[in-house]
Amino acid sequence: MTTAKHIANQLLAQQLPRRWRHVQSVAAKADRLAETLPMPERPVLVAAAWLHDIGYSPGLVDTGMHALDGARWLRANGYDLRVASLVAYHSCAIYEAEERGLAHVLRDEFLPEETPVSDALWYSDMTTGPDGQDLTVNERLAEIRQRYGPNHIVTRFWRRAEPTLRDVVARAERRQPI
Repeated sequence: MTTAKHIANQLLAQQLPRRWRHVQSVAAKADRLAETLPMPERPVLVAAAWLHDIGYSPGLVDTGMHALDGARWLRANGYDLRVASLVAYHSCAIYEAEERGLAHVLRDEFLPEETPVSDALWYSDMTTGPDGQDLTVNERLAEIRQRYGPNHIVTRFWRRAEPTLRDVVARAERRQPI
């Protein structure tokens, strides 16, 4: 966990302070949710939460898809492949990959999972605003649409991803005392 926090700090804090605030709050929320998971799963969730947005770091951008770029960097730097895969697929990233023509790349390079760990990661991300504030999933999606505008690729993929995302958030809420 300390290593994940350190990596995220190094890649985000100075260059992307707003993103860093978001990541810190996502990690804090994931840390609370981790208490409900079996011990071996706890550090996996917390590490993925710290690292989920490192792909926004200017030095890591390759494809323009932050989840894939971050996961590739983690894999290339010897980080745990499960954590890298959680980063690669976090918060409906497959929909963004499809929109960008990168779904085959994402599927070829990383394994998706549908577990309490992935659900808790998505929940933590999608109920935390860009400045670290707690939001409902509906508020978060509205904020994303407003920030990017109606025709942006991010808004387009979220339109398609919303039902899946809402299902995952609801599942996380049922599994864990949130």
